[in-house]
Amino acid sequence: MDPSSDPSPTAPKLLPRIESVDLLRGVVMILMALDHTRDFFGFTGISPTDVVHASAPLFLTRWLTHFCAPTFFLLTGVGAGLSRTSRSPAALARYLMGRGALIIILELTLVRAVGYQFNLDYRVTMLVVLWALGWAMIFLGLIVVLPRPLIAALGLAIIGGHNFFDSVRSANPFWAILHGPGFVFQSAEHTVFSSYPLVPWIGVTAVGYALAGVYAWPSERRKRLLLALGVGATLGFVLLRTLNQYGDPGRWSTQATALKTVLSFLNTSKYPPSLLFLLMTLGPSLLFLRWTDGSTPRPLRPAIAYGRVPFFYYVGHFALIHATAVVFCLVRYGSAHWMFESPTLAQYPFTPPPEWGYPLPVVYAVWIAVVLAFYPACRWFAEIKARRGHGWLSYL
Repeated sequence: MDPSSDPSPTAPKLLPRIESVDLLRGVVMILMALDHTRDFFGFTGISPTDVVHASAPLFLTRWLTHFCAPTFFLLTGVGAGLSRTSRSPAALARYLMGRGALIIILELTLVRAVGYQFNLDYRVTMLVVLWALGWAMIFLGLIVVLPRPLIAALGLAIIGGHNFFDSVRSANPFWAILHGPGFVFQSAEHTVFSSYPLVPWIGVTAVGYALAGVYAWPSERRKRLLLALGVGATLGFVLLRTLNQYGDPGRWSTQATALKTVLSFLNTSKYPPSLLFLLMTLGPSLLFLRWTDGSTPRPLRPAIAYGRVPFFYYVGHFALIHATAVVFCLVRYGSAHWMFESPTLAQYPFTPPPEWGYPLPVVYAVWIAVVLAFYPACRWFAEIKARRGHGWLSYL
């Protein structure tokens, strides 16, 4: 029997999927794998956001992947908002807080061991994207009983106002967690570092939750709003960045060449994501939702499979990239012990062997191979979730 037709009151109704949302999530997750492939296979010691020393292709490779995290947090909120049609506010709150707590636990255990470091010594623990995503779900669970306009206003206030606190410097672990990045704990043997401060990611998720309401509107009205929001956010970025006064702790400046000056203009802060970083990335993402609303371009259809199994894909693709790096290391050095050792903060997520690193064409080739290799597994799991998507599977 199709679970969606189960009359049992304990079986939540399976929602029809919003294809444009799944598609955008899938596209950014494919791009996310490019960034993680570069982490494991790129040349070490070169910061891709160093406008002066990094090459333009390296900078733009990193810049392209900047769209991933903001869009994913936004769509997490959208997904929660869409589920309001099948859950009461109290049930949705319990689900979000439970799922958020589970994601945090898995980030610090399974994902750390299987994806990031291939060890369990906990010498270096980074609180990264799933940590922040889990807390964003918990925060949303706490406020989900509020009216959507109030949730939207709260999210926008967090996004727009958090840069007022950029000048605050504190060694307090709670400040590192909320507005760092910074050390949460540090000793001779163990380090815990908050790389993804919760503010303003929780605000982005709240805005996404409010945005979900537009999917109950008539198509043309929704498209007009998505277009206005996308254009407005993008133009807002250009205007505020040009003024060079507020919205990002780093200022752009004239460089030796026009191209480098453009890169400086685009070089906004991700840790934590500044107002300008979020306007720069979320504006085009909203325009993508407008473009694909009701019509998925055929070449992009495979991306939907990735977008429907985000946690499965996240853990699996990280493990596959890391395992591929182990193979490269064995072939090149005859040993791969580095790949299982805890890194320093500067080396994260792994300890590179001496003179490790490959040029961008190799990085891109490995990225494409990893994404294609993981597609059958994602499609298989997406089909399972489509058939039996309630219960514990809804948490993954």
